[in-house]
Amino acid sequence: MSSELENAGTGETPSDSAVVESEEFRMSLDVEISDAGPCKKHVRVTVSRSDIDALRSQAVNELSDSAQVPGFRVGHVPRRLLERKFKSEITDQIKQKVLVGSLEQLSEKNDIDPINEPNLDIEDLEIPDDEDFEYEFDVEVRPEFELPDYSGLEIKRPTGEVTDEDVERYKRRYLAQYGEKTETDSPAEPDDHVTADISVTRDGEKVASASGLSIQIRPTLHFHDAEITGFDKLMTGVVPGDTREVDVQVSLEAPNIEMRGETVPVSLAVTSVRRLQLPEQNRDFFDRIGVDSEEDLTNNIRETLERQITYQQRQATRQQVLEKITESADWDLPEELVLRQAENALRRETLEMQQAGFTPQQVQARENEMRQNAVSTTRQALKEHFVLDKIATKENIEATPADVDGEILLMAMQSGESSRRVRARLQKTGLIENLEAQIRERKAVDWVLQQAEFKDIAMGPAADDSVQAVSFSVCGEAAAVDDEADGDEAADGE
Repeated sequence: MSSELENAGTGETPSDSAVVESEEFRMSLDVEISDAGPCKKHVRVTVSRSDIDALRSQAVNELSDSAQVPGFRVGHVPRRLLERKFKSEITDQIKQKVLVGSLEQLSEKNDIDPINEPNLDIEDLEIPDDEDFEYEFDVEVRPEFELPDYSGLEIKRPTGEVTDEDVERYKRRYLAQYGEKTETDSPAEPDDHVTADISVTRDGEKVASASGLSIQIRPTLHFHDAEITGFDKLMTGVVPGDTREVDVQVSLEAPNIEMRGETVPVSLAVTSVRRLQLPEQNRDFFDRIGVDSEEDLTNNIRETLERQITYQQRQATRQQVLEKITESADWDLPEELVLRQAENALRRETLEMQQAGFTPQQVQARENEMRQNAVSTTRQALKEHFVLDKIATKENIEATPADVDGEILLMAMQSGESSRRVRARLQKTGLIENLEAQIRERKAVDWVLQQAEFKDIAMGPAADDSVQAVSFSVCGEAAAVDDEADGDEAADGE
């Protein structure tokens, strides 16, 4: 019997297998890295034939300990028979080990900080039988830049107090979420709610529509990619059966590039007018919203408004910090990265507003405003993210589990849900990672602010009640669903 069969029969393996099983085993890689555009690297990796052979020997050895082949006892199947019978399985295992091992070594030994996974099509890769193995890919990486001096910045800090009028105004908005809207035959008045079918045409053809969209009559109506100013004047006095038409200009940063800047006619066919009746503030209602009394509700609202002042201060000072530390951030970002991250940036800001206690309608208004300036807003947000991330890394700033728990608790208090339910929703939608990144960046801004010099200035109004926002696109990119607090209508985009 040959020595090869003796080795196979006893389960022993050649010396190269013993080497590859050692924790010290490292592949001999030949790596070439070159620039492939803004924030993008092209990587070519060559794995030597000797390493592939060692991994192959290991794979066969592992298989020999468990493979069941008729006529042979487990552990006594000849190696050549194993290699022939299980060629596909062995090849797949080798490819997996080669790729995983080489990519790990690549990230350890080379100065590459990827933003996401490389565009590597594993299915198309083939391990050669008797040659070195080569593969290549492009990967988006973090930009390379020097941090500016961020100590001792001069910052203007808006300050203000919550007044009784502020509390009453917010209380009405809060109670409106639980109010009852009843249909009326009277002509519509400001703050009434109209149900309307919306259609948008372009060159005589319908490009978008929505049925049964609930809209509150306010001075400005925001869509995802356009807005109607003077909406209150347009709709005041309408009754069911009336139709109003208005021309709107598509945002210059709308997702539909072809329609950017165009003026298109929008038709609103009114099907009902509803008037809001605020809920009675009694024991049943207080139990429903989780407070003990009207005084308790008022105190909660005052605390919410104080959080919003903190939010405004943070946003204003944060913006100044970001403007100062990104003045020299003149590096380019790939357009595909900007477009891909636009939705992520949007979700992060709306999440932050929810934490600060803004109503769903205020959040929707901000979302639509951001969508109308998605490209430039996201490009700037990405640059800010990279700078803050680098500051956080330099200053050893992290989001702790306690930080995340505290934010989830605040969100739960605002929404009336349990912390466990809020956490489950964030995890399901992938927003828990956004929350952690948001906390880390906020702590980085706070660190810079601790070193700053402040000048207090008067704060403007906390929120703009003149804007009504609906989740609808005049360009017709996606289905639209009304995110109004009552959530009882849906719109179908075409």
